[in-house]
Amino acid sequence: MEARTERFKETASRELRNELSQIFLSLLPPGFTILRQIGMSSFPDPDSAVEQARAIRAEVVERLPELLEEFERNAAASGARVLWVRDAAEANEIILDIARQRGVTYVTKGKSMITEEIGLNDHLIRNGVDAFETDLGEVITQLLSLPPFHIVGPAINVPPEEISKTFLEKGIIKETTTNPIELGKAVRVYLREKFRHLDMGIVGVNMAVAATGTVINVENEGNIRMTKSSPRTLVAVMSPEKVIPTMADAVHMIRILCRNCTGQKISSYVSMDTGPKKTAEIDGPEELFIVVVDNGRSEIYRDPLTRQVLRCIRCGGCLNTCPVYAKIGGYPYGFTYSGPMGQVMNPLLLGLDKTADLYRACTLCGACRQICPAGVDHPSLMLAYRERQVASRVRDDKRMSAFIERIGAGLVSLGMSSAAAWNLAARSMKPVMKRLENNGYIRNIPFGLKGWFACRDLPGMPEKTFHEWWKAKGRKG
Repeated sequence: MEARTERFKETASRELRNELSQIFLSLLPPGFTILRQIGMSSFPDPDSAVEQARAIRAEVVERLPELLEEFERNAAASGARVLWVRDAAEANEIILDIARQRGVTYVTKGKSMITEEIGLNDHLIRNGVDAFETDLGEVITQLLSLPPFHIVGPAINVPPEEISKTFLEKGIIKETTTNPIELGKAVRVYLREKFRHLDMGIVGVNMAVAATGTVINVENEGNIRMTKSSPRTLVAVMSPEKVIPTMADAVHMIRILCRNCTGQKISSYVSMDTGPKKTAEIDGPEELFIVVVDNGRSEIYRDPLTRQVLRCIRCGGCLNTCPVYAKIGGYPYGFTYSGPMGQVMNPLLLGLDKTADLYRACTLCGACRQICPAGVDHPSLMLAYRERQVASRVRDDKRMSAFIERIGAGLVSLGMSSAAAWNLAARSMKPVMKRLENNGYIRNIPFGLKGWFACRDLPGMPEKTFHEWWKAKGRKG
């Protein structure tokens, strides 16, 4: 996927003014949050269930090389071919080569964030292999050339009128209709023809069980199952952190994943594939390729600070609780991953400088950390990114504003070191702040802080401090 993180402010401003987006955002995250609460309450002890999930993901990250080797051995023993690739370019070429060797003219795809991350669809299409998304939301976003609005509902913000118009133009429907049931049936018929003549399918991987070599997919529409069971050749694409120690661990994580995604105790379809189909089996692929895409994960793993990012299970719970996402939606993040998980993942994949607006947009409220079933500390990571970026810019003398920012932070820290220092600073700054005030707010400050005020207003200083007001009231203590 082409990164557009540099347009974060521009796109966020646009989405804040988009009435339709704001309607969906007022309903979507709160709705998913309520469903999650209902789903988690079905555990006899929800807190223990979350702690167990966090312990599993912590174990995965600490044992990652060992678990990946175990997974490869067992997957190969079951007849699968495990291919290790370094980056997006190598992954795309290998998958394209598999398609070309088999004379494949098109593939169907199950919803997959890793294939979106590496830009697989565009690469296949540019090289003569059509790629058809099969998840209803992904079908819509692909036809409209839109990024996902939400990890669970990629096109949930697209109005039926726009969907109908697009389906009519693409020949999926013959007459205009905004009836969701009719639109859904039309897509089902459209995709069923693709599945009937399918030679190669591509899916992501929700979990890869080290102990058995099994790849697991969780879904609600049955499209991934069709993509897995219909063709002769199946390619499962995964990032290394999808591995999990045992099937018992996988079952628990599925229960956690489904509840945090949609509130369900279990999704409609859970598909487990251990190698290609056996002689006695009537469906399933004749050959299974498992493509493990590093694409920067090794560097993330080597850093003790960032390693925890690999715990993420892509449930989307952090999006639903994030006050920033609740105002701007998924489009502004400009890459595969949005919300808090995007704010901690995208900078590591694309670079801190290119993604500074993402991790600087966090309010540091901690809601994402509290809700995360994998134990990722998003706020601490984003604070660390900010520190690293400022330090780098000062060291490399790239931006004078970084130096000013650091000096300013030091002065604030000094001013807050004691009550006397704070009171002195407040009295000294009061005349200056009053001159900058406009209708009770400070909307701009010259020099190095100008950019900070571009999207923030600071309340003006009161005539009296709290202590002065309290003393004037004759109160003691």
